[in-house]
Amino acid sequence: MCGINGIFSHTKQQYTHHIGKMNNAMIHRGPDDHGVYSSDYISLGHQRLSIIDLSTGGHQPMSTGDEQLTIVFNGEIYNYAEIKKELNYPFQSNCDTEVILAAWQQWGIKCLDKFNGMFAFAVWNNRSKELTIVRDRLGIKPLYYHYNGQQLVFSSEIRSLLASNLVARQIDTEGLCDYLRYQTVQTPNTILKDIHMLEPGSYMRISVEQKELKKTRWWFIDKCHTDIPGSYEELKEEVKNRFYKSVQRRLVADVPFGAFLSGGIDSSAVVGAMTKASNRQVKTFNISFAEKEFSEAKYAAYIAKLHHTDHTEINLSPVDFLEALPNALNAIDHPSGDGPNTWMVSKATKEAGITMALSGLGGDEIFAGYAIFNRMAKLDKNQILWKLPTEMRKLMGLTLQKIKPGVASDKVKALLSQEKYDFTSQYAISRQVLLDNKVNELFKSKISNKHLPVALLNQFNLDDKSILTKVSIAEMSTYMQNVLLRDSDQMSMAHALEVRVPFLDHELVELLLSVPDSMKYPHTPKKLLVDSLPDLLPDYIVNRPKMGFVFPWSDWLKKDLFKLADHHIRALANRPYFNTTALTTLWQEFNNNNPSVTYSRIWPLVVLNHWMETNNIH
Repeated sequence: MCGINGIFSHTKQQYTHHIGKMNNAMIHRGPDDHGVYSSDYISLGHQRLSIIDLSTGGHQPMSTGDEQLTIVFNGEIYNYAEIKKELNYPFQSNCDTEVILAAWQQWGIKCLDKFNGMFAFAVWNNRSKELTIVRDRLGIKPLYYHYNGQQLVFSSEIRSLLASNLVARQIDTEGLCDYLRYQTVQTPNTILKDIHMLEPGSYMRISVEQKELKKTRWWFIDKCHTDIPGSYEELKEEVKNRFYKSVQRRLVADVPFGAFLSGGIDSSAVVGAMTKASNRQVKTFNISFAEKEFSEAKYAAYIAKLHHTDHTEINLSPVDFLEALPNALNAIDHPSGDGPNTWMVSKATKEAGITMALSGLGGDEIFAGYAIFNRMAKLDKNQILWKLPTEMRKLMGLTLQKIKPGVASDKVKALLSQEKYDFTSQYAISRQVLLDNKVNELFKSKISNKHLPVALLNQFNLDDKSILTKVSIAEMSTYMQNVLLRDSDQMSMAHALEVRVPFLDHELVELLLSVPDSMKYPHTPKKLLVDSLPDLLPDYIVNRPKMGFVFPWSDWLKKDLFKLADHHIRALANRPYFNTTALTTLWQEFNNNNPSVTYSRIWPLVVLNHWMETNNIH
């Protein structure tokens, strides 16, 4: 796990000085070692967090013996030892980076199909003067880039791109609109103008001769399919086998490791499988709160005791959080409505001597755990509603809004106001934080009608998919990728902590996307997961109230964090994009307990202004 940088130019230039600045901007991602490679047309940089082969043999940038190929790599290839046996190469180390390099030399781009892992890497071919940049199937590792026709600048972090002084610090208005709607910006866009993300399961190429930046998808989430067993009993066994195999793969490390344990189904399954697969006691970490209604500590403690883990409970008070929050906010690389929770647990985990931790992230997305799966299934069954006259549907929504005011009713009204039923549009509205009427009020100029999640999902072939599989693909491609995975990466790497996500093993994902809805969600969320792992998931955990890994934000924003939030809301309101009165009114409505203005409508705005101030964004 590391941070990578690079600058490619169509002219014979070297950017060693720029790469040095880019490396310095993300030392936190890899404090163990650093390196720079420069030659005509290309400069590459690397910050290393040593996980596999802690020796200097894993130093990057790494080149083949003939110096034809040079790589910078961020991530882990979990099956590297298996692949290594297939390669005819004079290995000098025991690290997975060298296996990628050897596989690239032997098989070229086809080697990607063999890799099981999370990764973003760049390979420079010094003979053909060609650069190839690759991102893993599910976008677990980030890759940002800027290309102006002459230079391609890329990095694991936006702040590193900005440190090169080759990229403008300018807000992208379409990205800003997307952020207000969804508390994030959808790939390939970002909140900054002319900075993009390479899409998951894609690679891009450029050469000295070829000035066009060509992108190619090498893995398709909407096309992946695998044969499934015929009976439910056989399917449960297959799910169990793939899950255990995924966890076991992710225990390969030469450093101490542990796990985040919320006490929910997903993290409990991961911890249980770890204890069975590992020959050493597993260390687990949980955040608890003084506010008992938000604390999951008792459930985490139950699982820790059940599996005899070395458990650490992190007791958090508002005072503790207030003291730590400035550092958590400073760690944000791309603004998001989530993240400080991961920053806090990552900090405690690292301080306990852990360098790698497993997380239950992804379980809800592939096993239909979120409430949105059920909501979208109900909408799909009731498509006949959109055959009613538009005005009648609008009246139905308005009536519900008056009877039961709140976010849910606001969304139902927006859904019923749509001219027709369309999965991608209905899904996008269901996932919106601020609806279009509110975003329109906040902006001085008219907002774009283009919703980036809709544009992204319309690229996929979803017509032949069942409704729950459609939602899984939508969740993994939008919210999971651009909120959960991005936050997990930036907040854990702020502490040089690697986080691995067993539920996102592509072999497990491909299986679950092929499972019919009747087996995935017969009557309750994640029933297939629970049935497949009965020895890891006792009833006490399965039937507990779902709380989620959240902080008591609403109380804190109105009390302990009020001054901080008030400053940033008012500062943001005075920026040229925003309607000052509308934004300050939104803040007042929140403090007056308007049910339609929850903390999740306010906190992303606080984060946005703090991020703009910290990074001097225009």
